[in-house]
Amino acid sequence: MTLRFLPSFALLFTLSLSAQTTVPAAQAKPPLTLDAFIAETEYASARLSPDGTAAAIATREPDWMANRFREDLWLWRASSKKLEPLTSSGHDSGPDWSHDGRFIAFTSDRVLPDEKPSESKDGKDKDETPGRIWIVSADGGESRPLYRSKDDVHCFAWAPDSSAIYIAIRQPLSKDETDAKERDWKDVTRYRTSDRGDVLLRIPVPPLATSTPQPHAAPPTPAANQPPLPEGATVVARSRLTIESIKVDTHSGAIAFVTAPISHRLENPADIEVYSVAPSGGAVTQLTHNQGLESNLRWSPDGQLLYFTVGAAAGSVEGPYHDVQGRLYSIAAHGGAPQRLGADFDGNWQDYTVLPDGTLLATGTKGTSTQVYRVKGEHAERLAGLPGTYGGLDAAAHGEALLVTHSGIREPLEVYIASASHLDQAQRVTHFNAHYLDYAQSDWRPYTWKADDGTTVEGVLIYPPGKRDTKHLPMLTLIHGGPADGDGDRFGADWYDWAIMAAAQGWLVFRPNYRGSAGYGDTFMQQITPHIVSVPGKDILAGVDALIADGTADPSHLVIGGYSYGGYMTNWLITQTTRFRAAVTGAGAVEHAANWGNDDLTFDDAAYLGGRPWEKPDIYQSEAALFQMNKVTTPTHMIAGDADIRVAFLEDILLEHALESLNIPHALVTFPGEGHPLSKNPWHGYIAVREELKWLNKYGDHAPPAP
Repeated sequence: MTLRFLPSFALLFTLSLSAQTTVPAAQAKPPLTLDAFIAETEYASARLSPDGTAAAIATREPDWMANRFREDLWLWRASSKKLEPLTSSGHDSGPDWSHDGRFIAFTSDRVLPDEKPSESKDGKDKDETPGRIWIVSADGGESRPLYRSKDDVHCFAWAPDSSAIYIAIRQPLSKDETDAKERDWKDVTRYRTSDRGDVLLRIPVPPLATSTPQPHAAPPTPAANQPPLPEGATVVARSRLTIESIKVDTHSGAIAFVTAPISHRLENPADIEVYSVAPSGGAVTQLTHNQGLESNLRWSPDGQLLYFTVGAAAGSVEGPYHDVQGRLYSIAAHGGAPQRLGADFDGNWQDYTVLPDGTLLATGTKGTSTQVYRVKGEHAERLAGLPGTYGGLDAAAHGEALLVTHSGIREPLEVYIASASHLDQAQRVTHFNAHYLDYAQSDWRPYTWKADDGTTVEGVLIYPPGKRDTKHLPMLTLIHGGPADGDGDRFGADWYDWAIMAAAQGWLVFRPNYRGSAGYGDTFMQQITPHIVSVPGKDILAGVDALIADGTADPSHLVIGGYSYGGYMTNWLITQTTRFRAAVTGAGAVEHAANWGNDDLTFDDAAYLGGRPWEKPDIYQSEAALFQMNKVTTPTHMIAGDADIRVAFLEDILLEHALESLNIPHALVTFPGEGHPLSKNPWHGYIAVREELKWLNKYGDHAPPAP
C-alpha cells in the first residue's frame, strides 16, 4: 500500500492551486482510493480567541508509521489569514483560551523531560502516560506543564482573571491508603466499591518564563495520611461522581460543573446533573434534578443563566426517563426549574453557542440538513447559510466573530469563520481535507417512500460517480447507528461512515433514516419502542422495495451493512429476508438480555424495550435476531473491538458461533484494545473498510470499476 501523509496547510493549498491551473477542467478525475479515503483530518475542536481575531484548532489524523492517531494544535490569525502549527508533539488536544487572550491551555499525555512513559499511576497501562494540562503562549514558543504530578485531568477551565486554572481529577489515595490497597487486595479489582469520585482543584498559573519543568524537581511529598495533590493546588470541591466538564462565570467567578458516573456505565440518569460552587469553595449546590443527561454547559454573558443541552436519546428533563430528540435548556444560576428553549422547532438540536449580547445560536437537524438557527424563547429562526451540515459553533467573547464547521456529501469537512450576522459569507480557515476534491465526486439525492403502515420515511441515495441517472444499480443498504442519529448532506470518510468509498467502488448506497432516527420529530423517533428492530426493519425493507419498484436498484445485486445500531439492524434483517447476497456487520447485538447487563447504557436499553429483561421477557426474545438465526442464508462479515462495552464483544462471538453452527459463510475480524469506536490504531479502521468492501464485492458478485 502507498502511504499518504497529509501535507502541511501551506503545501496542501499550493498543491490544490497547482492542480487547478495545470489539469484541464474537462479531464476526468480518478476514482477515490482507499488510501486517500481513510486519510481524513478530523477537527476535534476549534476555539476563538476572546476578541475573535484568532482561533486555536485541534486536529486528529492517522500516523501510519506509529500505529496511532496524532493530535496537534494549530493557530489561525485574522491578520495573516494563515494557519500555523501551535504544537507538534502529536499528543495535544482540547485547546482553551485564557480570558485575557494571551495563553492557550490544552490537555496532553506528552512526557516531561526527565520522565519515562512507563511511570504511571493507579495501575494504568505501562505504555500510557497521564493527561496533564499544558500552557503555551498565543505568540508561540515552548509549551509548559501546569503541574508535574501524574494525575489524569478529566476537564479544566480558566479562572476569569487568567491567573489560575480549575481542574478535576480522580480523588488521589494517600500513601497509607495505597499501601493498604496493595497489602490487602494485591491485583484484585473490587467491582464498584473501589471506584472513587473527583476532586475539583484550583492551580495558579506561574509566569511562563519561570515554569520550565526542572529535570529532578519532584513535587513535595505529603504526609503518609494525606492524598498527594498537584503542586500549588487548593481544593475547591469534592464530588462522589466524576466531574465531566467545568464552566466558570467571568463576572462572579462561580463554578458550574456536570457530573458523570465513576463507573463510566450510565446506569442511573441521576448521576448526570449540574452543580455549582463558589470560586473559594464551600457548599456545593445541585442545580438540576431530572432524568435527562445534561451536557454542553455554558454561562450567559451576564452570569444570570446557565445553558445546557440534553442530546438525542439522552432522556428528558420533563418527567420520567424517555428518549426524545436533542433539546436546549436554560436554568437560573441559583437553580430552579429548567426552561426549554426552541421548543417550536421539531427537529434535533445539537450544538450551540452564546453571542456577547446573549443571543443563542444553535445547530438543528431537520431531515437531511443541519443548519444554524437563532433561538429566542420557544422560537427558532433559521439563518441564511449554505446547504449541508453545520457544527462546532463557537462565538467570540467580544464582537461578532463566529467559528463553525461545514460539510456536505460532496464537500469535505473544514473550519470556517464568519460574522454571526452573515453566516452565508463565511471564509474557510482550514484546507486539510482538500485532497478529496482531487477525486471523482459522488452525486446524491434525498429519497422518500411509504412504510407498510403508510408512514413517510426519508433517506439518502449516494450514487457512484457519473451514475446519477443510471437504473438497476447494485445497491448497498448502509444503516446508521444510534438509533437516534440520521444520515444527511454531510461528509463522511472513516471506518464508520464509508458510504462515499462504497460508491466509488460502484455501489449505489442507500442510507435509510428509519423510525427511531432524529430530525423528524419526537413521535417519529419514539415509534420504535418497544419493537426496536422489527419496526425500523420494516421501514428499511419498504425502502428497498420502493427502489426496486422504481427501477433504481438491481434486485439481483443487493447487499446490506451497518455498525452499532446499524449492526443490530443488519443482524435482524438477515433473519427476515434472503434478498441480500452479502452482509457486513459490526458491534451489533443479536439478543438483548445479556447485552442489557453488559451495555454501558443499561437504562436506555430498558427504556427502548419497555422494561428490564424479567419485566418484558417476550419482547426481549421476539426482538432478538438470535432466536431466528435458523432463517439466515446470507454470507456475513463481522468486525469488533475486543474491549467494546457499548455493545459487548461477546455479542459478536455469539453471532459468529451461530453462523458457524449453521454453516453460513462468515468471517469475524477483531481489533485488540479497541472499544466501541475504532479510535486507537488507524490501521484497524483501514483494515475494517478494506475487508468489508472485499466481502461485498465477492459475495455480492460485483466488480468495482477499474482505476
